[in-house]
Order: sequence, then C-alpha cells, then structure tokens
Amino acid sequence: LFPAAVAIASLGAIESLLSAVVADGMIGTRHRSNMELVAQGVANIVTPLFGGIPATGAIARTATNIKNGGRTPIAGMIHAVTLLLILLFFGKWASLIPMPVLAAVLLIVAYNMSEWRLFINLFSSPRSDLAVLLITFFLTVLVDLTVAIEAGIVLAAFLFMRRMEKVTHAGFIIPANDEEEEIHDPFSIARFDIPEGVEVFEINGPFFFGAASKFQDAMTVLEKPPKVLILRMRHVPAIDATGLHALESIFKKTESWGTELLISGIRPQPSEALAKSGLKERMGSDRIHKNVGEALRHARALIEEKENRVQ
Repeated sequence: LFPAAVAIASLGAIESLLSAVVADGMIGTRHRSNMELVAQGVANIVTPLFGGIPATGAIARTATNIKNGGRTPIAGMIHAVTLLLILLFFGKWASLIPMPVLAAVLLIVAYNMSEWRLFINLFSSPRSDLAVLLITFFLTVLVDLTVAIEAGIVLAAFLFMRRMEKVTHAGFIIPANDEEEEIHDPFSIARFDIPEGVEVFEINGPFFFGAASKFQDAMTVLEKPPKVLILRMRHVPAIDATGLHALESIFKKTESWGTELLISGIRPQPSEALAKSGLKERMGSDRIHKNVGEALRHARALIEEKENRVQ
C-alpha cells in the first residue's frame, strides 16, 4: 500500500498547489504552499477514519468560487457545507438536473479559467517552453490531467537542467581579459600580480553534472602543470555529486603533478558539500580562502617555500 499512498499523496499535493497557482493568477494574491499542504495532509489523515477518501484542491471549483466573488478561506468552507447539505437533504432533486446542463456549466467554467489570450501570447516564448506547454496541454485533453502534470514536471526539470548547463562557464583567467571588471570588482584579477607558475581557473554558474564536463574539458588546455592552481568559485552558488567528483579528480591530478591546489571565494553550499564529502579535510582547510587575493598570497608563499627547498 505504501507506493500507492505515496503516489496519491504526491498527485494530490501537485493538483492542490496547481489550484492555488490558478487562484493566485485570478485574484493577484500569493498562497502559502506549506500551509496548504499541511492542511490537506491533516484532512486526508482524518477523513478515512470516517469512511472518506483522499481529497485535493479542485481547479474548476476554485475558479468558479473566485468568479462568483469568493476571496477568503470562508468561501471554501461555505462551498463544502453547501455540498454536504445538498448530499444529505437535496440529493434526490440534484439528481434531476440534466447532464447537458452540468456540461454547459463546466464549459463556461473552463472558458473563464482558460485565459486563452495569455495562451496565445505564450506562442512567442522560446521553443523549448512552448514544446513543454503544448505537450502538457495535449496530454491533459487526450489522456488525463494527472499524466499531463507528471509529464510537464519531468520535461520542465530536464529543461531547467539544460539551461543551468548552458549558463555555467569554466576557464582560465587572463588578466588582460579581466580589465573591464576592474572598475567595479575589488577582486578583479587585473588588480593583482599573478606570480609565475600560478594559474587561476574560474567557474561561473551552478556546478552540476552538465557543467562538470565543461570543467574537465577546460582543464585539458594546460600545456604543462603549474606550480599552483587556484580554483576561483565565487560565482558557484551550488554544487552536486558530479561536480564534487570533478573537483576530486582535479585534486588527485594535481597531486600526481606535484601542483598545489587552492580554492578561493567558495560559497556556503559548496563549502558544506566539500566538508561532507571529506574533500575539504583531505585538501586541508588552509587551502580554502575567502578571496583570490588571499589565495594569491598563499600561492606566492608556497612557491617561495619550494624554491627555498631546491636551494
């Protein structure tokens, strides 16, 4: 029963949140997702104790309620009480309503909530977004709303990952190319003197699995191993397991080269991920710096130390 319960709970949550989003669009408010889900969860725990079945928010009834002036949770309560009274006391009369009449009511409700002008405007959106929209739309019409929502979420997730991969860039910094940022950026490489034998490699964007291959490809341009390699991660808001694996591979490679690896400007989430993976401990916390200025000073000290050993 557990897999079925998870499926029902997930679909119920998705449909309820979708109803809330529709309501937000119609009245210009913003719902509280956590409150909606907690309330629905409590209701679905209690109702089976009295012979009920799982309930969700309904888009059609929500839209009808709003079109007729409903704006607060009280409107939903009155709606529920009205349905209960009809079921208990007026059921035999309600059954006399012709089906064509109910069908006509549903058509009017669907038209009022369709926002067809907005639908037409979406055709000027990027093709990828339009493809997700049309696939979800036709699945809703031809198959089922539940299937359409599942497919739409999966497609949107793939599209999001693709876009994250596109916005992530990785490469070695050349001071001459960094001069444009010098005016506004106190940590522009153009402001610092990079010692000979030091390479600064910058990653921009989320370091997910799609960007990890870019990172590894960019690292192959090194003609000879540097004495110190600085990974600049100030523009990396997040990292996943594949990104961590790529960093670990570079760490092992620099060890085999005899190159010192330093990291600068790391943000909280990547820093926490490095600590949990054990890579931070293996590298040494002293190799991780707040900014590139500190990292360059450390690099200079490491190079001087190596030169003194040789002498």
